[in-house]
Amino acid sequence: MKTRTLGQGLEVSELGLGCMGLSFGYGPAVEKQHGISLIRAAVDRGITFFDTAEAYGPFANEDLVGEALAPVRDKVVIATKFGFKEGLTAKGLDSRPERIRAVADAALKRLRTDRIDLFYQHRVDPAVPIEDVAGAVKELIAAGKVKHFGLSEAGADTIRLAHAVQPVTALQSEYSLWWREPKREILPTLQELGIGFVPFSPLGKGFLTGAISDQTTFDTTDFRNVVPRFSPDARKANQQLVDVVREVAEAKSATPAQIALAWLLAQKPWIVPIPGTTKLHRLEENLGASNVTLSADDLSRIEAALSRITVHGARYPEQLQKLVGR
Repeated sequence: MKTRTLGQGLEVSELGLGCMGLSFGYGPAVEKQHGISLIRAAVDRGITFFDTAEAYGPFANEDLVGEALAPVRDKVVIATKFGFKEGLTAKGLDSRPERIRAVADAALKRLRTDRIDLFYQHRVDPAVPIEDVAGAVKELIAAGKVKHFGLSEAGADTIRLAHAVQPVTALQSEYSLWWREPKREILPTLQELGIGFVPFSPLGKGFLTGAISDQTTFDTTDFRNVVPRFSPDARKANQQLVDVVREVAEAKSATPAQIALAWLLAQKPWIVPIPGTTKLHRLEENLGASNVTLSADDLSRIEAALSRITVHGARYPEQLQKLVGR
C-alpha cells in the first residue's frame, strides 16, 4: 500500500484502521479472536496505522489492539488518546498533566509496548490550558514514552497554541462528504503549520456506504441511535447525498465507500482516513479506494452536486456537540 506523511515526518499507510467499533460505540463488541484476526488481516494487506483510545471500552480496545499487533509492533504505528475522567466519556473531560501521565503509563501496559507512536488529546478540556497539555506530552516525548502529539476535534486557535509548545503531528476530526466543515478553517491552518489530518468517520458512520436507509434499525447500544443525523427522517432526507456518491461510483466501477474514501485522499496529500469495520470484506472494499482516481473534473462534479444538497440533522447530540471545535 502507498504511504503518506503526517506532520513531523510520521509516515503511515495512506489508509489506517479505526479500531473503535471492534469494542465500542456500534453495538456489542466483537468476539476478541475475531477482532485480533481482523487487525492482523489489515496488517497483512499493508495497513500500518491503527487507531484506538483509552475511552473505547473503556480500556478493552487498547488491550485488543495491543495483543493483535504485538507480533508486528515495530512495523506499525499505534495511535491512542487521553482526555476523559477515568477513561469514561460519560464522566466528562480530564486533561490535567498528572492524568495524562497516568493514562500514558496504563496505555503502554495495555498496548504491550514501550512507546505510544501518536498520543492524542481526545477532546479539548477548557479547564486545562492547552499549553499545559502540550507541555505534559512534550515531557512524555522527552522521556521516550511517546513519539508524537496529536489533537482531536480542536479549533484553529487551540491548534496554534498547542503547536507553539510541542509540534502537533496530526489532528483527528470528522471529515467526509457528509461533513465538509474542516475545509473552511481547519485545513488551511494545518497546511500552514505542516500538520497532518486524520479524518474519522470518513464513511459517515456507515451512511455513505449506501447500506443504511430510513428503515434501518440499530442495536440498542449503538451510538447512532442518539445522533440527530441518524433519525429516520434525517436519513430519508440525506439519501440524496448517497445517491450522488452512488452515481459517481457506478461511473467509476467502484463502490460508494470507495468513492467517499477516494474523495478524501484527493483533498490533500497529508490526509489519512481511518475507516473502521468489523468485517473482512468491508476492509478489503475500503482498501480498494487506493486504486480509485478521481480527476479534477470528477471532483468538480461532486462539489457541484453537493453544493445543491442540504444535510439534515446535527452530527452529535447537543451535549457532545459542545465538546468539538474548541
